[in-house]
Amino acid sequence: MSDNTWAAVDDYFAAAVLSPDPVLDAALADSAAAGLPSIAVAPNQGKLLNLLARLAGARSILEIGTLGGYSTIWLARALPAGGRLVTCEYEPKHADVARANLARAGFGEEVVDIRVGAALDTLPTLTGPFDFVFIDADKANLDNYVREALALSRPGTTIVVDNVVRGGAVVDAGSTDPNVQGVRRMAELIAAEPRLDATAVQTVGGKSYDGFLLALVR
Repeated sequence: MSDNTWAAVDDYFAAAVLSPDPVLDAALADSAAAGLPSIAVAPNQGKLLNLLARLAGARSILEIGTLGGYSTIWLARALPAGGRLVTCEYEPKHADVARANLARAGFGEEVVDIRVGAALDTLPTLTGPFDFVFIDADKANLDNYVREALALSRPGTTIVVDNVVRGGAVVDAGSTDPNVQGVRRMAELIAAEPRLDATAVQTVGGKSYDGFLLALVR
């Protein structure tokens, strides 16, 4: 199987089971026009996040890594009336694009609070607990992000960490890639943390070969 086949299967299921969504399409188009990197989650992955947040009954969601707000829209749509979402974004330009995309999707600052700056500076200032956490920021700090997420969680909180397989490189203990080492430190942290029950799933698709980690706070 090739990357082209994986992408074609993603496209097939997106067309077969996901409804057309001009708002999300526009969010991706405007992100690309603004020069943001093309690293947003795929549509089927966005819908998975939406479903997981709804299954968790999430009324409060924390996202670490906003980019252009594509995944943020998927998550915000999972919130019930009165719910809130806090999303952390390092780059002011990305936050501006996300703010416009969220406004077009119908989510103002009363629902989605975009915090600009280094997440490790922002997270200690937040008040939890959050019901659902999505971590999709720099991988070198994944262990630190999970620690902070756990501090803002409660028993029953769902934590999803994206891009943990690194094209298979995660198995290389001697890798000099800080992203690979960040994933490995996170895995060691979770294995030693009695408050977390977790698994990791490999994925293929339009975003090539990667995977995500799913954890439940005990």
